[in-house]
Amino acid sequence: MRLSGGLSSRGGRLSGRLSGTLSGRLSGRTERIAGWCRAHPDALIITGLVLLVVAVQGVNIANFPTVSDDEGTYLAQAWAIQHGKGLAHYSYWYDHPPLGWIQIAALSWLPEMFDHGSMVVMHARVIMLPVSAISSALVYVLCRRLGMARWAAALGVVVYGLSPLSVTMQREIYLDNFAVVWMVAAFVLALSPRRHLWHHVAAGFCAAAAILSKETMLVVAPALLWAVWQGSDKATRKFSLTGFLSTAGLVIAQYPLYALLKGELFAGAGHNSLFGAISYQLGRKGGGNIFQKGSVSNLTLHWWLVRDPVLMYAGTAAVFAALVVRRLRPVALAGVILVVVGSRPSGYLPAMYVIQAIPFFAVCIAGLVDEGMRVLMLERTREWLRRFWRWEVPWRRIDVAALSGVVAVGLIAPVWQTGDATADTAFANDQYAQASAWIREHVPDRAHTRIVVDDAMWPDLADQGFQPGLGVIWFYKVDLDPAVTRTLPRGWRDIDYVVSTTVIRQDPNGLPTVRQAMEHSATVATFGSADQRIDILKVEK
Repeated sequence: MRLSGGLSSRGGRLSGRLSGTLSGRLSGRTERIAGWCRAHPDALIITGLVLLVVAVQGVNIANFPTVSDDEGTYLAQAWAIQHGKGLAHYSYWYDHPPLGWIQIAALSWLPEMFDHGSMVVMHARVIMLPVSAISSALVYVLCRRLGMARWAAALGVVVYGLSPLSVTMQREIYLDNFAVVWMVAAFVLALSPRRHLWHHVAAGFCAAAAILSKETMLVVAPALLWAVWQGSDKATRKFSLTGFLSTAGLVIAQYPLYALLKGELFAGAGHNSLFGAISYQLGRKGGGNIFQKGSVSNLTLHWWLVRDPVLMYAGTAAVFAALVVRRLRPVALAGVILVVVGSRPSGYLPAMYVIQAIPFFAVCIAGLVDEGMRVLMLERTREWLRRFWRWEVPWRRIDVAALSGVVAVGLIAPVWQTGDATADTAFANDQYAQASAWIREHVPDRAHTRIVVDDAMWPDLADQGFQPGLGVIWFYKVDLDPAVTRTLPRGWRDIDYVVSTTVIRQDPNGLPTVRQAMEHSATVATFGSADQRIDILKVEK
């Protein structure tokens, strides 16, 4: 009896000690976590917002929107870099600086961790999730660097990452998304509160990386230069500007230096050239006046407005209105420049152009709301309003702010909920996946078959084993690339299949060989309907 009682007593004391020790450790760990959260509220907010944005953009990422030829082009160029084929899957013609698809190639390991569909472009879109995460975090930091309250900075991220237009465009593999990350990082560094010289040097490097990711980011350079001016100390401003400009200039200079060393800087017979590509891009026609109904540019604008009229109208108004607020002027100027350039009366306006404007729209919207709340809370304003309106009770100010927020949420939430629900539930790429699967099953002789496709399907067929470049042929190259044309001495008769998609049927450059191959072919399989229809055509020789 004594032995049993003694053991029981000792066991109870030991259990109590262990329980107390464990409880103390858990309590201490909980307290440290709580302390860290109290000490780093911005990091906590950023983490929550980034997870929300990634979750919304990641759901159904493979199936919406419809894969585009541009996505396929950038993936194919990244494929060329991965496989040591140079800077492009065909001869590099300086269509864009290569840094964008070099980054895509560097992130190509990510899709291997997931399975988002049977088509390469669909499968590879997961690459864009870390890009969206980084850009969302940088938008928050930029808002804070501009002196906004945490709630306003959070509003900026919500506008930037959860707008239906953002959810649609930021999940696509576009160079503009990479360029935006670098440019927002440049503004964050330029407006660093420490005003350190090396921050401005780093801003120059980020600006150069943005321009080498997508050259149209060059138009934002004056606004960034203003940000460096505004974010530097008067005593060291000349050093900051010198460091920024020299770093940006030296990094950007590597691109024309590459062309010069290859003998491709200036236009000439028998070779591609940097200046020739720049001349083509600047003189590119086909868009028309953005305000002329029925023009291609107007249709692009209409598509943006359909996806999110709130962001387009509010963002455009905000960048102009924010010019009156000193702390917001550099970012506002960037937005104004992009709006003005996009509204020019002629020229080509690509659908992805809006990606570059979205962060500046979001920051200016959040900045103006923050500024409005500051003005509302100022004692002088309250005294001035008291003369015209009996504003005697302090809670009325909060009442007005709360009422305004409820109205705004009530107007915007249904529009965004509908747009985001479409993005997260629609299946817009079934026909591409089905066509790719049909080719895999019904065209076994991949070593000797020549099949003409758009670039959205090019990476898929190259992955299936068709000879890259001359077996699976990007339709633009059939008539426009002499290296490909020379391998087709009998013209359309040397082609076995054409995968007819919307892009190919539009035939923007009047490609005669492709058109003749389609005219002398029979449809062997069809997937989808209407404009999204894909026909697999077998050429009848």
